[in-house]
Amino acid sequence: MPSIREKQYQLQGKTDEQDKKMTALVEVSDLSVAFGATQVVNEISFHINPGETVALVGESGSGKTVSALSIPQLLPYPYASHPSGSIILDGEEMIGAGKSKLLAMRGSVASMIFQEPMTSLNPLHKIGRQVSEMLVLDGKVTRQGASSRVRELFDLVGLDESVRIDAYPHELSGGQRQRVMIAMALAQEPKLLIADEPTTALDVTIQKQILELLKDIQKKLNMSLLLITHDLTVVRSLANRICVMTKGDIVEQGPATEIFEAPKHDYTKHLLAAEFLELPPAAKEDAPIVADIKDLQVRYPKGRHWFGKQEYLDAVKGISMQIRQGHTVGIVGESGSGKTTLGLALLRMINSSGEIWVDNRDLQSLNKKDMKPLRRDLQIVFQDPYGSLSPRMTVSQIVGEGLRIHEPEISEADRDQKVLEAIVEVGLEPDMLQRYPHEFSGGQRQRISIARALVLKPKLIVMDEPTSALDVSVQAQIVDLLRDVQKKYDLVYLFISHDLKVVKALAHHIVVMKEGLVVEQGEAATIFDSPKDVYTKELLSAAFMPETLGES
Repeated sequence: MPSIREKQYQLQGKTDEQDKKMTALVEVSDLSVAFGATQVVNEISFHINPGETVALVGESGSGKTVSALSIPQLLPYPYASHPSGSIILDGEEMIGAGKSKLLAMRGSVASMIFQEPMTSLNPLHKIGRQVSEMLVLDGKVTRQGASSRVRELFDLVGLDESVRIDAYPHELSGGQRQRVMIAMALAQEPKLLIADEPTTALDVTIQKQILELLKDIQKKLNMSLLLITHDLTVVRSLANRICVMTKGDIVEQGPATEIFEAPKHDYTKHLLAAEFLELPPAAKEDAPIVADIKDLQVRYPKGRHWFGKQEYLDAVKGISMQIRQGHTVGIVGESGSGKTTLGLALLRMINSSGEIWVDNRDLQSLNKKDMKPLRRDLQIVFQDPYGSLSPRMTVSQIVGEGLRIHEPEISEADRDQKVLEAIVEVGLEPDMLQRYPHEFSGGQRQRISIARALVLKPKLIVMDEPTSALDVSVQAQIVDLLRDVQKKYDLVYLFISHDLKVVKALAHHIVVMKEGLVVEQGEAATIFDSPKDVYTKELLSAAFMPETLGES
């Protein structure tokens, strides 16, 4: 059955193939990409029309970013190569193009927003200078005359007068840094904008703002957009057409509505199925209280007032809550709301005031020596498993480290057996024990972090953004794993996340935080179905955006 686009072409008396040849801004044909002797992309073909948004979707390692970077030829050549294929950008062949042609095409015809703005922006240079460099490179503006144009670009991307041109990247929030990256990419008004995971790890409200910004700018400039993402919410909001990639192949492509409503390939069906996580199994309402927090406060010294008075930042402001055995409490809110600070305070990893009762013991009254035996019952899984796993230790050493500290009396053979059981329990293979963290995918490294926490059989685990930046299918696997382990050991989770879809799949109780305060808390079903606070409603609206697919 012909697609909507094909019907339009038939009414106009032309085929899809004819339309591509006449109007495509980007034409990728039989493209292969290799690094050394290893081929990672296999003869893929797709096109992008003027003003159109095409999304490349798939799991990490599928070849999405590599394929996109091939268009402006930003791969590490000559180590990278193209065994086959052609890339026509605005009528010019990019593969094999000389340096002068590539420089002329980059920025003015094709520009790119990279995934992590903090590592893409130079920390030593002011943001205004970094944006003006793009204008000066274009040759149309002198450095002295660039400041007014920089301010125009800042206005275009929604950075108001409060964001100084002479600010440094570290002085901005994640959303503001991403807007600076967009301003840099738009400096030369390109015909094609390549956006590589533009909203990864952003709060849902900031993500919504960035998506609306991209839509608005695309409409104003009639710009084409190549979107690289694993977030299907982003794809639903922006894409006209979708190309689904796995293991270096495009296995399915077509109008966004057709892909979402009637996927044909098994892998596409697998991706879409992973997006819709089931609600958590019910927990006992009268289960014993494991943790009881009363009027918890955390203050950070900010420096001294010019009169000499010490000033403080109140990161957590008098929070009270209870966590029952076998329950998950989801802590949600934007960056800077105090979520992680609350979790660290509960574990006594930072100083706080108020009461923290765990198993009827007031942790605030215990000194460091008295706290040590309780550490095995209070574990944490950090947001970035790569950063929290020692690169110099094997999986066996990482998972077994807690046992060496808290159970020094057990034999090495018994310790190895417990490590093996923990690894198998989180879905990893025994032959992985002697490997190092860099040899694993993001999802596997997160499983190692979970195994490290589980091996001690704790009573409470703080999960700090454990599924952030993971593919939807890997997120689903981690959620299933956490549910199974919780049911098996009657564990308590304090689950910190800005991803409300994952929170909905795990949490029995929700605590909504803003600027260090709890603005709303209650049973998860009640919060999701009938939120009372305006801020909670904004969060839920941004997280569960209506499907606003581009016209196909």
